[in-house]
Amino acid sequence: MSVSEKMRGYMERSSWIRKMFEEGARLKSIHGAANVFDFSLGNPDVPPPRSVLEKAAELIMSMDHGYMPNAGFADVREALAEYASSLYQTPLTANDIVMSCGAGGGLNVVLKAITNPGDEIMVIAPYFVEYGFYAENHSGVLVEVPCGPDFLPSMENIRKALSPKTRAIILNSPNNPTGRVYPEEVFTGLVEVLKDHPEVLVISDEPYRKIVYDDREVPSVLRLIPNSVVVTSASKELSLPGQRIGYIAAGSGVPDKQRFMGALGLATRILGFVNAPSLMQKVYASCLCGGECVSIEPYRKRRDLLLQIMDKAGLTYVPPEGAFYLFVKSPMEDDVAFCAELAKEKILAVPGRGFGYPGYVRFAYCVSMETIQGCAPGLEKAVKAVRESRS
Repeated sequence: MSVSEKMRGYMERSSWIRKMFEEGARLKSIHGAANVFDFSLGNPDVPPPRSVLEKAAELIMSMDHGYMPNAGFADVREALAEYASSLYQTPLTANDIVMSCGAGGGLNVVLKAITNPGDEIMVIAPYFVEYGFYAENHSGVLVEVPCGPDFLPSMENIRKALSPKTRAIILNSPNNPTGRVYPEEVFTGLVEVLKDHPEVLVISDEPYRKIVYDDREVPSVLRLIPNSVVVTSASKELSLPGQRIGYIAAGSGVPDKQRFMGALGLATRILGFVNAPSLMQKVYASCLCGGECVSIEPYRKRRDLLLQIMDKAGLTYVPPEGAFYLFVKSPMEDDVAFCAELAKEKILAVPGRGFGYPGYVRFAYCVSMETIQGCAPGLEKAVKAVRESRS
């Protein structure tokens, strides 16, 4: 069977994250896993809280595994509405919640519900590369807007990029790949910029919301920007990426909200999700409302160790405030070439152009302390080789 032209194109420019992950698998088969230092994939390795696994075991034999409304179980949405009302400091009801197959599924549901052919979906570069595929899934056009020098959204750049076709802006905080947490001024500034564009929906992609350091707070987009939705998941905060469970929460100022929520439910069905996994809906609601979250301390320790290693190698970066990524300035202009130098030392990282931002390299530090410590000699050697070649 012939593969479609669109899919052939996607495969040719497929995610640099996956490319480097596959290169890591190849190197591990040759040298052994302990001798390869793979920072390519953001796959959380801190185990889920034991109570999460116990709740899943308890429910699997006793609950109803049949279909439910496309938006999810009513009792689950009621529980999550109460939880999210407190988290986002804004009143929400079950009718404001749609359960989703992870954040990726949730983003596709939202974009399916709102996007007309040719509508523009704005993203802040650097950004998670899959956003481009998601926009194209629904005949939208991705518009990349460069961030400011501190990796925070530039209001001036956003203002210049707005057009009559702009349908939505996707924000991601804590951010992948930079680890930045957007301060409240970003959201209040965006309110001002969008004053003359009330139809533009702000979509906040928040799977890393609970992975933050140094007592930093993540502002509530639902409180600050009424025409907004939050899309989140259990992938990082409960270490359940493979279970594909999350939710969408809609703000109070979404226009024609009842129809919008109906569109989200219908999009869930016609995209083939039908509904979010029944067991994980119950587990997710129970554990989130019970205050469960993975321990952040392992990620903080790994961050601090990796920063020490980068400092010793003489590389520059903006310190990550959340998530588990470090976005490092490449010591050479060609970030792909630098990643190739790192690969010679069996270190796998992702070039910044994979996130729409050449000249940088992403390290995912959801790996063991041994992997981080073990990469230090090779990292220094690769950086030294680059600098000697330029002198």
